[in-house]
Amino acid sequence: MHGTSHHIGLDTHDYGLLHEPMQANNVFTVEPGIYIPKEGFGIRLEDDVVVQEKGEPFNLMGNIPIEADEIEDIMNS
Repeated sequence: MHGTSHHIGLDTHDYGLLHEPMQANNVFTVEPGIYIPKEGFGIRLEDDVVVQEKGEPFNLMGNIPIEADEIEDIMNS
């Protein structure tokens, strides 16, 4: 089982105070994953987001393709 998020800072896996509210300019991963041990397979999709003062978090990974057909197109070009 993999956790769904962690803080990001100067070190990739910065330790944050999980009992404190998120604040503007905090950066977190959003990385749901599924692992099937019997098949030796797993996948995790990661977005890195910045908490904004107002509005939705800003997705730093928003321009990176994650759909299978997008990745296949890049690999075949």
